[in-house]
Amino acid sequence: MNYSVVRGAGYVLVHTPDMVFHNGTTQTTERIVNSDSEYLKELPNHLRSFQEAVNYLPNQTYIGNIKPEDLNKFSLPWWDKKAEGSCRFGRFGEIMPQDEFIALLQICDVFDLVYLEKSFVETIKEKLSNHPLVNSLQLSKTKEGVDLSEIEILVKENGAEGLYNNGKLVGCVKKAHEVDANLGSHTMLENLAVKASGALALMNLIEKNNVNVEEIEYVIECSEEACGDMNQRGGGNFAKSIAEAAGCVNSTGADMRGFCAGPTHALITAASLVQSGVYKNVAIVGGGATAKLGMNGKDHVKNNMPILEDCLGGFAILVGPNDGVNPILRTDIVGRHTVGTGSSPEAVVNSLMCAPLEKINMKMTDIDKFSVEMQNPDITKPAGAGDVPEANYKMIAALAVKKKQLDRKDLKNFVTEHGMPGWAPTQGHIPSGVPYVGFAKEALTEGNLNKVMIVGKGSLFLGRMTNLFDGVSIIMERNTEETKKSEEVFSEEKIEQVIAKAMRNLASQLMEE
Repeated sequence: MNYSVVRGAGYVLVHTPDMVFHNGTTQTTERIVNSDSEYLKELPNHLRSFQEAVNYLPNQTYIGNIKPEDLNKFSLPWWDKKAEGSCRFGRFGEIMPQDEFIALLQICDVFDLVYLEKSFVETIKEKLSNHPLVNSLQLSKTKEGVDLSEIEILVKENGAEGLYNNGKLVGCVKKAHEVDANLGSHTMLENLAVKASGALALMNLIEKNNVNVEEIEYVIECSEEACGDMNQRGGGNFAKSIAEAAGCVNSTGADMRGFCAGPTHALITAASLVQSGVYKNVAIVGGGATAKLGMNGKDHVKNNMPILEDCLGGFAILVGPNDGVNPILRTDIVGRHTVGTGSSPEAVVNSLMCAPLEKINMKMTDIDKFSVEMQNPDITKPAGAGDVPEANYKMIAALAVKKKQLDRKDLKNFVTEHGMPGWAPTQGHIPSGVPYVGFAKEALTEGNLNKVMIVGKGSLFLGRMTNLFDGVSIIMERNTEETKKSEEVFSEEKIEQVIAKAMRNLASQLMEE
């Protein structure tokens, strides 16, 4: 079979401590229900500096500077430890500070909604001029700043959403419509944050993997946000707007939504589009969710620890035709949680991981690594949610024991050998399977792994339309000699030869008749 391959991945984090306070749903809700909250008073004392966020072990893992298995060398908690030799730039991407991101919001704004204060613009333009991915054309899109008094009026009297840096008002996002709540200033900031962080991830993917941007023909955006207006609240298109911002001049695209499972749905779709020949190179992109900043902040403050959900996450993955080198995407081994699957943990694991393997006589022990919900336990354990990846791996191992694919005494070893500690921010779609794709590409080409399963799971009941869960999975596999031979059999030249021969035979038959 002529499988498509993963050509590369890009991962970014954006440190946004002020957005935790002003845009995270936990905090904005608290201001509504308890404006005199002790939590809100205490929260500023628990916000990290940019350098502290850069030094954080899971953040260095997310951008590729630390391998997931190396996180096991450090005992939890991780927040009180420092990654040696930490850097804001990594093999897969970068960690961007808040001030640069605020400027990037304006660069990505094409409707003159973002206003920035004069002195802030002067400072940030000089800083951004040194960024390796921001070119002069993009930098020219930072508009001339305005007086702070004008921004204050827009925020206090005209419903604009304030933009803050180091606790100070430095800009705002205006509402895009007078009465449409879907185009209100708070929502427009959410949308611009998705676009900007998604574009940053895509630009890092392109740069880190030496991709010719003109080769990308289609973009699938798969975050948990949805843009639109009062007539079609989720009918907009982040994908094409991100493609535009990243300079993908030959690309079109569309959005795909599935809560946390969205990215894996998108990965399977991208693989199918490339494999079928509809598009040659397809990028999937996910931007960050401002609403989920500080989601577990109350528990973090209660435990006298920093707010660890202070970063927006973003990622991009490029899928292309089989090159005989990069890992293939096995579209013939796809797990899926169907309507009739059921919602028990065993039923979910069986449908996503065991059932697709059994169809081709493979066992769960044949998969070298499972990338599941890779949520950072440093964030979830203090909030009472436990270690999410570890719980997933234990369930997989238990099912393997039940199906007699694994001896009970090897259960603990299975979790260690086939699993990984979590390192991704808890932004729903961000930790769901895809954080490992960059590492998997390396391990399946330069390392000693042969098969990796990417698993996305989603909570559809959050939309109040169904009580169902959702999930899909796909296998990334080392590109072998057998695959290369398969590619040769189905090459364009070979297909043309077969068609030409068939046409000659048909012509001969018609002449005889």
